[in-house]
Amino acid sequence: MAEPTIEQTNPDAPAAVVIPRRLDPEDAQLALQELQSILKRQEVVEALAERQNETDDEDASNLLEGMLQRQHEEEIRQIVNALHPADIAFILESLPVAHRQAVWRLVSQEYDADVLLEVEDWVRESLIQSMDHEDLIAATGTMDADEIADLAPDLPADVIAEVQKGLTDAERAQLVAAMGYPEDTVGAIMDFDMVRVREDVTLEVVLRYLRRLHELPDHTDQIFVVDRADQLRGTLSLSRLLVSEPDTLVNAVMEPDVLSLNPMDSDADAAGAFERYDLVSAPVVDEQGRLIGRVTIDEVVDVLQEDSQEQELSRAGLQEEDIFAPVLAALRNRAPWLLVNLCTASIASLVASRFEDTVSHIVILAFLMSIVAGIGGNSGNQTMTMIIRAMATGRVTGANIWQLVKRELQVTFLVGACGSLVAATFAWVISDSYAIAAVMMAAMVGNMLIGAALGVLIPLLRDRFGKDPAVGSSVLLTFATDSLGFFLFLGLATVFLL
Repeated sequence: MAEPTIEQTNPDAPAAVVIPRRLDPEDAQLALQELQSILKRQEVVEALAERQNETDDEDASNLLEGMLQRQHEEEIRQIVNALHPADIAFILESLPVAHRQAVWRLVSQEYDADVLLEVEDWVRESLIQSMDHEDLIAATGTMDADEIADLAPDLPADVIAEVQKGLTDAERAQLVAAMGYPEDTVGAIMDFDMVRVREDVTLEVVLRYLRRLHELPDHTDQIFVVDRADQLRGTLSLSRLLVSEPDTLVNAVMEPDVLSLNPMDSDADAAGAFERYDLVSAPVVDEQGRLIGRVTIDEVVDVLQEDSQEQELSRAGLQEEDIFAPVLAALRNRAPWLLVNLCTASIASLVASRFEDTVSHIVILAFLMSIVAGIGGNSGNQTMTMIIRAMATGRVTGANIWQLVKRELQVTFLVGACGSLVAATFAWVISDSYAIAAVMMAAMVGNMLIGAALGVLIPLLRDRFGKDPAVGSSVLLTFATDSLGFFLFLGLATVFLL
């Protein structure tokens, strides 16, 4: 009987090193605080030694400083190397650049690869820059092809070339393939480490081969069934493998109806499929139906987290940045949209200035018009948040756009009608004028409807023109609701109150 083929990236590798303990979030915070305390003491020692050098024996001062520094470094080494790589990554992300580099030098080399894969991109760049050629080779030499591909944009070209020399032909082909897929696609996040079996073997044979492995690939919940041409035929779940009779053929218990992904699919679409069908892993097949990799839940969680973070930053017109980055670098990230916001606020003020005579005659309008603008912006932001979320999950299509606009206008009108009664009452109380209260009510409902319509249309139009629907949308919305809110409120006041 034919034997299954079982593929792993490095089947001859030794058993995995035991990973240090994982910490609760509170424990990670305590470890961070302890490291910060040691680093602060080290700074004090250096400052005192420098001051003492100016007045006392320089050799004795340097000797004392060196002894204390070695003591502090040993304390840091003991703390940081007892942590899980993910917790080391958290600590490095939470330290200023100088302290980050000092701690990174004391991290054991056996954790370098795992930490580099765990840290955020903006931290990884600075860590790699501080490593010499030999350390980078040693760290990347223990990684799988897909992991090396993740780091490739940040690694020097000579390091990539050196690492490729140590790979097998199959691993080198996998690395080249992984590096060739665009960012934000399934191919860029897929894993090559998986188990394949033939459909014409028994479960007993499969189990015998699995026992020969040092360990199963991470997040293995199913085994992929392929034919001799590597065409995906189905999947065999581990639970079915364990509870079925050993002499049963694989094709009798495998699941032939398989959700498979294409390497050029969007990683966001893959994440949606995992969420919808509660997947742990999914096969990736090429145009010919051949199995070339798999996507696992850990990569999908990273995609969801990154998308969520990018969306939050994009709505404020920001890109991801090192929170300890130099001031000039932060300025380049934040200034553009702030300047745009300044321009839009100036336009809104210009609109309000056109009604100077109205405001000078009825001064109370100057206090009320900010309410109209603010409520319109808040209403639009609620709508826009819902629409951007629906777009991210693929629920917005060309067929339901106008239905969405109509629904949001209806909801906003009802909410606005109720809220405007409260605002009109407030306006009447402070102005003792029913006319001002009526203008306030009409302007608020009108501006909320404008905000709701724009909350739908702005992200849709940006998406239509190939732009990120979240980037700067709140700035554009605020500009529209402020300008049009002032114009609507003061315009109605000019017509009906003067």
